[in-house]
Amino acid sequence: MPRAWTASSRGSAKVTFYRHFPTKSDLVVAYLTRQAEAERAWFSATRRAGDAAGSLRALAEGIGAASCSPGFRGCAFINAAAELSDPDDPVRTVIDEHRQWTLDEFATIAADAGAPDPDATARQLMLLRDGAMVIGYLGDAESVADTLDAAFGSALAASDH
Repeated sequence: MPRAWTASSRGSAKVTFYRHFPTKSDLVVAYLTRQAEAERAWFSATRRAGDAAGSLRALAEGIGAASCSPGFRGCAFINAAAELSDPDDPVRTVIDEHRQWTLDEFATIAADAGAPDPDATARQLMLLRDGAMVIGYLGDAESVADTLDAAFGSALAASDH
């Protein structure tokens, strides 16, 4: 057994770990903050300026691939919200901020598509995204991506009426 994994060093690592994350909420906040940064970078890089349908198609493909990857067990933000329902928990602040950012991005895409009520369309797109993330690990990536792309398209088309 390597020296790095002896009983005494495990205790030191545990002390260091708890020094950085004194509570479960502190650990979850740190994890979700990193997850939010990664998702925002991906979302922003995936968006296609001036091409709402292309943006949504690319997002659907990415969500399908991610949610159907080995080991995926749902959206980290949805899962954390289900576990920590206290609205005053700092975890909820991170969840709420990230979800609002995502809604705002969907509203921008809806506005680019000419939706008369971009906020309402954004809520529909978010609902579809959430559903795909929840069921993703039950299906295959192509099916989830194709279904989500079609649903995104339907939401945009319905907003024109």
